[in-house]
Amino acid sequence: MMTNLFSSFDPLSSLANLPLNWASTALALLFMPYLYWAMPSRASLAWSSLTLTLHKELKILLGPANPGGTLVFVSLFSLIMFNNFLGLIPYIFTSTSHLVMTLSLALPLWLTSMVFGWLNHTKHMFAHLVPSGTPMPLTPLMVLIETVSNIIRPGTLAVRLAANMIAGHLLLTLLGNTGPAWSKTLLPILLFSQLLLLILESAVAIIQSYVFAALTTLYTSEVN
Repeated sequence: MMTNLFSSFDPLSSLANLPLNWASTALALLFMPYLYWAMPSRASLAWSSLTLTLHKELKILLGPANPGGTLVFVSLFSLIMFNNFLGLIPYIFTSTSHLVMTLSLALPLWLTSMVFGWLNHTKHMFAHLVPSGTPMPLTPLMVLIETVSNIIRPGTLAVRLAANMIAGHLLLTLLGNTGPAWSKTLLPILLFSQLLLLILESAVAIIQSYVFAALTTLYTSEVN
């Protein structure tokens, strides 16, 4: 019996007083297919096809001014997706369900793009605060609204990813804890619903990774 419903997101694992929870993030390096083999495997070919397709998609969003800038966002997508999938494995810490992880990814990228934009494209950044066609009396209000929307962007990115990962995990945990109270005739229904939720969570893991990378790319493209 869990004393706290959210304790499943913060397991106690340590070795010589050294917390090992966040060490699960490095496990992605073990699952990532390497490309130094003479004959690449199907996993390597599938991963190369995925990253190339994502590179083409993000290149359209980023624009022709930064042809190599998509490498950062493809790597960001890979990191988030691997951690999302690792969180679906039992007894592995889900780092992307914590704001410490998601905000650490969103805030530096947003801050560096804002600093670069205000230092190198000051007029463009000021013009972006007032959408075209705005009536003159509404200009101060639009500047305030655009400023607030720009400031809360890293928070919305971080909360969106963490909340989506928490919601599915909580639902799986709640259904799993009610298993002993179910009769034997209803247990197949519970297992089938858990399997459907697991498939849904796998789709959410990919979708949220793409949304995080795509929105970060869009925010970066606005400063160019």
